[in-house]
Amino acid sequence: MANEQPQGVLFDVDGTLVDTTYLHTVSWWEALRQVDRPVPMATVHRSIGMGSDKLLDHLLGPERDRDDDPKLRDAHDTLYTEYWERLTPLPRAADLLRACAEQGLRVVLATSAAEHEVGALLRALKADDVVDTVTSSADAQESKPAPDILEAALEQSGLSAERVVFVGDSVWDVAAAGKLDIPCVGLTCGGTSRGELAGAGAVAVYDDPAALLAELANSPLTRPR
Repeated sequence: MANEQPQGVLFDVDGTLVDTTYLHTVSWWEALRQVDRPVPMATVHRSIGMGSDKLLDHLLGPERDRDDDPKLRDAHDTLYTEYWERLTPLPRAADLLRACAEQGLRVVLATSAAEHEVGALLRALKADDVVDTVTSSADAQESKPAPDILEAALEQSGLSAERVVFVGDSVWDVAAAGKLDIPCVGLTCGGTSRGELAGAGAVAVYDDPAALLAELANSPLTRPR
C-alpha cells in the first residue's frame, strides 16, 4: 500500500553483503579457460549476478554446444569452494542487518546461491540471529534477471511486494526487482557503477553496506513507499 513503511528488506548476498563478486569472476574465468572457451574477465564480471544457465548463455551464446555446461559448473564450484574459508563480509554488513531488525524490519536473504554455498555465506556474515528467511537457487525455477528468487523470498517470509525493498549490487538485481515493482537500492561494492545501477532503475545507490547504514534513517529502507 502506498505511503506505508516497508515491513521487510530483501537482501542479495553475493557482492552485496559478502565480498564474492570477483571470486566468482575468477572462478568462471578459469572454468571457461579449462574448456578452451576463454572470455575476458571484464566480460565475465558483467555477467555475475545471473544464474549459471543465463550467465553461460550471455558469455557463450544461447546457440552454443551445451555439452560442456556441466563440466563448467563443476569447475566453477570446485574453484570457488577454495575460497569458502576466506569469505569476508563487506563493510558493516552484519551491522546493517541488525540495524534493520532493530527498526522492526524483517530481514530476508534473497540469495540465488546454490544450497551448498549458502552455509559458507552465512558463516561469513555472522548475523543468523536477525535473519528471518533465507532462500537458495533451489527455490527458483529461473535465475535473475527473472524475479523467481524474489517471489520465493516473499512467499517464504509472508511479506508482500508492496511492503518491501530489495538491496542488490548488479543490474540483474535491479531488473528482477523491477518485474515485481519492488524498489531496488543499489550498492556499488560488487563492481557495478553508480550510473549503471541508477540507469537500470535503482531508486538509490550507495557505496556499500556501511554507507547505507550511515544513511539508513533517510533511505528507502525506512521511508514510506
